[in-house]
Amino acid sequence: MKLSVLAVALGDRSLDEALKFLSDRNVKSVEIGCGGYPGKAHCDPQVLLNDEEKLNAFKATFEKYGMQISALSAHGNGVHPNKEIAKQFEDDFKGAVLLAEKLGVDRVVTFSGCPGGSAEDKTPNWVTCAWPPDYQEILEYQWNEVLIPYWKKMAAFANEHHVYKIAFEMHPGFCVYNPETMKRIREAVGPTLGANLDPSHLFWQGIDPIMAVRELGGDGIHFIHAKDTVLDQYNIAKNGVLDTKNFTKIRERSWLFRTVGYGHDAKMWKDFVSELRKVGYEGPVSIEHEDALMSGEEGLSKAIRMMQDVIMEEEPGEVYWA
Repeated sequence: MKLSVLAVALGDRSLDEALKFLSDRNVKSVEIGCGGYPGKAHCDPQVLLNDEEKLNAFKATFEKYGMQISALSAHGNGVHPNKEIAKQFEDDFKGAVLLAEKLGVDRVVTFSGCPGGSAEDKTPNWVTCAWPPDYQEILEYQWNEVLIPYWKKMAAFANEHHVYKIAFEMHPGFCVYNPETMKRIREAVGPTLGANLDPSHLFWQGIDPIMAVRELGGDGIHFIHAKDTVLDQYNIAKNGVLDTKNFTKIRERSWLFRTVGYGHDAKMWKDFVSELRKVGYEGPVSIEHEDALMSGEEGLSKAIRMMQDVIMEEEPGEVYWA
């Protein structure tokens, strides 16, 4: 495995400054946002794909710090029922794929997206319960008429451009949000689709990330985000875990994203990466900072120190005692 960092938290700095910050902390791999929700602070495919001089300067910055790109990220909603919004997200995703091909990067991270509840809708509709029966009709439409056909088309596009790993961040609010829905889309579309397994989105749903690793297996996991979540038992006891309050309402929410180690201890994270090794995942483990109680610099610095102790970078040794 190799420790990586999603550079979006350093978006207020130039690419050179962001890579220096990470290099100074002995990080040698970075995930770069290049469209969609992560933005384009450090990387705009539309510029780099059409300007060889700027592309070479971009690559030279990574070479300067001995840094590898672990993935390009263009999280979005290409199946948004508003066609203009969907097109922008799709263009960003395709730009990430084309740039990945140019850079020799083997994976792109994104969301599955969420359509409307019908062809007439103008906003996404995330179904969270089985009844009334309208919801079953919505799911039938979303999966069979929109989601599966769309990702068959996008997977074919990615494969044509030598990108064979599209990593879906299993995120509530989108159709793929847990191992069950991840396996469903993967079975329908094929092995190009796999999980970006981010424990922070699993904790509050009541999913054990270690069991999620077992369920998906090494082949079903294309990327890992290292981000934590703290559960506020008082607020959960009052209101449950479904929470639509803004993330700035820190004391009122049932759960909050936290820097690694501030929601679950090192033992959990060591068990998590150990399970990844057991199922054969040896790809990047990328730290994502979304902690409202810390600055990006402090949150990343703390997470890097912890994950450097947790992650297993070397190949396993010989089992000489067997």
